[in-house]
Amino acid sequence: MAEESQTPAILEAQTPDAKAAPARRKKVKRSLSRARVCVHAGENNTIITFTDPQGNVLGWSSAGSAGFKGARKSTPYAAKVAAEAASLKVKPYGIETVDVEVKGLGPGREQALRGLQGSGLNIESIIDTTTIAHGGCRPPGRRRV
Repeated sequence: MAEESQTPAILEAQTPDAKAAPARRKKVKRSLSRARVCVHAGENNTIITFTDPQGNVLGWSSAGSAGFKGARKSTPYAAKVAAEAASLKVKPYGIETVDVEVKGLGPGREQALRGLQGSGLNIESIIDTTTIAHGGCRPPGRRRV
């Protein structure tokens, strides 16, 4: 019976703490002068990702997230708009110069770079990281029936 009388007192002591909002941490935005931009130019979409030199993502955009749907996603203009949208997302970081890595053979390769230049970023280097086919594995033998 002594335990039952203590339980409500314990619960009452805990309820004000549960109602109080947890202390919010202030999100600290880092200031970077240099970043890396990865442009993935696929056949159907173009994805632009801003990362810091260590590879941590700062912001990204794609032709699909820029508002294009269907066949219009795979156009050079959509890639340019996506690059401009991605650069606007990372504007608070204060990025001035970028190293660009382009991957893929899609139609938005060149225009994505022009979109980055048009948004006021200095492109220091352009690296092509597209994978090259080398003939592949040995094909299976002819089927015998």
